[in-house]
Amino acid sequence: MSRKKSGAYMSRGEQIAGTVFFAVYLLVLPFAVGPLFSLAELLLGITLSAAVETLIYYYILLAVTVVIFHGFLARTSRRLLDNLDGAVKTVLAGLVALYGLNELAYRLIRMAVGARTNLNDITISARVDGAPHMTLLIVVFLAPFVEEVLFRGLVFGNLKGRSRAAAYLASCLLFALLHVWQFAVVNRDLTYFLLMVQYLVPGLVLAWAYEHSGTLWASVALHAAANALSIWTMMD
Repeated sequence: MSRKKSGAYMSRGEQIAGTVFFAVYLLVLPFAVGPLFSLAELLLGITLSAAVETLIYYYILLAVTVVIFHGFLARTSRRLLDNLDGAVKTVLAGLVALYGLNELAYRLIRMAVGARTNLNDITISARVDGAPHMTLLIVVFLAPFVEEVLFRGLVFGNLKGRSRAAAYLASCLLFALLHVWQFAVVNRDLTYFLLMVQYLVPGLVLAWAYEHSGTLWASVALHAAANALSIWTMMD
């Protein structure tokens, strides 16, 4: 019953193709996108701004995500229609929990790593200053959709039927890893991995939102709302 409620089901094809896509997205693309765009611009004789490159990148991710997971997305959309009121309440409760727990996590982070700069936040802030509209589109709409399908739909959803604890642990850790590992590698500083603590709370709350509401769209909406509030504070 819990497996059906959480929508933790995908076809064999979705699981295989999704896992390959997830591995490439997490481990390869952070370093391959720049050279690929440089090659494309050289071959086409054009020059794209960093903001446009990022937007194209996320539109490609969106298209691939829809192609691979269209069956799963249809099923979780039906779950949303069956429990729209519950999904809305879950998103509202999730926002309260997210910001309450984040305050505690922030204090723990300061104790663990001091004033360590989060380069992911700095990157987003710079993009907001340089191309606010494109950044809003990416951070509020495109990125939450892609990340929720992969981390909550694919990882959490398919592990939950085997072990609820493993589903929470894996989805949270991988979500946190996404946001810090490339900076640790580029800067050759393993202490950046300590910043993963900052992303464990969002990962936990987003997984809860998916499980509690039974539809991935609740975690997508919660992720989008949290990102929108963060961008709003950056623009003040």
